[in-house]
Order: sequence, then C-alpha cells, then structure tokens
Amino acid sequence: MKKITVISGKGGTGKTSLVGCFASLAGDKAVLVDGDVDAANLSLITKPVRLEAHEFWASKVAEINLDSCEDCGLCLELCRFDAISGDYAIDPVACEGCGFCSHACPHGAITMNDRLSGKWFVSQTPYGSLVHARLGIAEENSGKLVTTIRNKGEQLAESEQKDYLIIDGPPGIGCPVIAALSGVDAALIVTEPTVSGIHDLERILAVCRHFGVEASVCINRYDLAEEQSKTIEEYCLRENVPLAGKIPFDRAFVKAMIEGIPVVDYVDGVLVEKISEVWNIMNCS
Repeated sequence: MKKITVISGKGGTGKTSLVGCFASLAGDKAVLVDGDVDAANLSLITKPVRLEAHEFWASKVAEINLDSCEDCGLCLELCRFDAISGDYAIDPVACEGCGFCSHACPHGAITMNDRLSGKWFVSQTPYGSLVHARLGIAEENSGKLVTTIRNKGEQLAESEQKDYLIIDGPPGIGCPVIAALSGVDAALIVTEPTVSGIHDLERILAVCRHFGVEASVCINRYDLAEEQSKTIEEYCLRENVPLAGKIPFDRAFVKAMIEGIPVVDYVDGVLVEKISEVWNIMNCS
C-alpha cells in the first residue's frame, strides 16, 4: 500500500477536510487513520459506525500507601507540581507521572500505577475502515497513541488489501507529528496564506526533511491573500518543494461539514477539480 500523511505546521488549515476528500476520491481503496488524537474530527465528515473500542494505558499516576508512610514530608517538599496534599493524598490531575516521589521516598511507600489515558476505535465508513482515538482530558503520551492507531491502520490495510493508508496528521512539529510521519511514502503539507502559515510551513518542512519524507505543499484558501500565496509559491520554488495545488476559498466546505460528508461529495465544479488535482499528484508522487 502507499502511505500518505496529510499534515500542517499549525491547526485550522483544512487538512482534515482534504483527508475526507481523498478518502472519497480513493474509491473505497483506502484505510483512514485520524492521527490528531488530541482533537480528532475526521469522524465528523465520514459517518463512522463503531466496530471496536480499546483502552489506551500510557500515563502513570502516583499512589501513597498510608500503611507504609512514615509522615516524613519529603514527598511534599520535592513535588514541584503540588500534587500531594498535607494528608498525603495524590491529586491525579496535578500529578505529572514523573515518578520522582516514588524514587525519593525513603520508606518505599509510593508506587507509580498505570492510568487510563484514552480510548481508540475501529469504525466502518462509506469510504473504508477508520481507526481513530479519543485522548483523555489533560492526558499526554499522544505520540504513543498515534503509533498505536497507525499500526492498527497498517494491519487493516494489509489484511483488506487496500491500496492506500491515508493518515490525518496532527498539527505542529512535536512527537505526535513524528509518529504520524515516520516511514510514510509521501507527506502533503497543507498551509494557508498567512504569516503564521508560512512560518509553520517552514518548520514542518524541516521535520519532513529530517526524517527523509518526501513532502509536497497545498495552499488552501489561496485567494484570500494572493500576495501571501505568491510568497509561499516562491518559497517552494527556492526550496525545490513540489506545489501540489492551490484550493480556493469556498463556503461549501462548511456546508458539507454540517451535512457530515466530504465537500467533493457535496458540490461539483472548479473546487472539486482543484482537490482532485491535488489527490492525483499525491497518488502519482
């Protein structure tokens, strides 16, 4: 299968909308992975029917055994997150799971226990299987969760003999992005014609190059600021980065989202042609 990750240096550029379109254009030949586990929303435009649900355990939380505690107060003094109260109760929200208190306790009264960090799901959509997740409130280790659902997506794509694995990557340049990028065949960076869009395009392109991933660029809503779009085009030309396409602003994206379908299934015309061109370029790259 061909593995494609759609990413953006910042949120709100429209990458999820494009992934939904790609899923439709792939014609039931793809498995989808929503790698933005901190704010998963690919399910909003793919009408998934849940088939499986699994727990994700990754974080740690401290627990004090009061029978072994000698009330020395060392843990209270050392905890930089104020997660331990005066009666030696642990605040699970404030606890960062660093484990320092458990190593420092001279009486061995503190243990680090696994904590339920979220859940991940396998669903069926009109466009193929979707693997997605929901990270718990204020939970971390989302990079591990991205790896978990990505591995499951690859297994499904192989067992179902699909042609594509399409990953809706998280925004930014951190650990979850690296988990969504590693080992893929191609990346599409979706940017927008703003100052922050250009800045974060440069950052995410550096990440792609560091990990040896071939990247192309798509400018979404390019006609809202054509001078900025021209700046992005010139940057891509200087950096020898392929420009996969430019997509105009269209309120049909919002209307399609309200209907819960990709925009290519909602309208016809120039917009669909432009999105199809981007998909064809990614398909052939």
